[in-house]
Amino acid sequence: MTNPQEVLIQIGTLAKQLGITTRTIRYYEEIGLMGASKRSRGGARNYNRNDVLRIKFILKLKELGISLKEMLSLSDTFDTHSQNFDTITPHILEILDMHLGKIDDKVAKLTSLRDDIVNYRNRIADLLKEQS
Repeated sequence: MTNPQEVLIQIGTLAKQLGITTRTIRYYEEIGLMGASKRSRGGARNYNRNDVLRIKFILKLKELGISLKEMLSLSDTFDTHSQNFDTITPHILEILDMHLGKIDDKVAKLTSLRDDIVNYRNRIADLLKEQS
């Protein structure tokens, strides 16, 4: 039952505020990252404060490099265990640690590439100095 004082925001307005498309929001619903939206009498999707917070959380996880598949896994863990933070928190930490490892690997590769480019540049600069 909807609280008469609950502020609802339409999908288009929400998408615009968050800088995403309405299709993205509908997709999150379709794949189960969010519950079904409330509908106006005309059928327009409306979202409450908790829905907005959930979308913002999804976007933050996405920004951190968490895949939708991993988010679904987290969502299943969270919902299955009655929102038990003792269960979901280690799972989140495990996923974040895995992503940190991937980032560290990329940084190491980029550092190595940068060193190679600097060395190559220096060799070319030295050759040019020798020729002048």
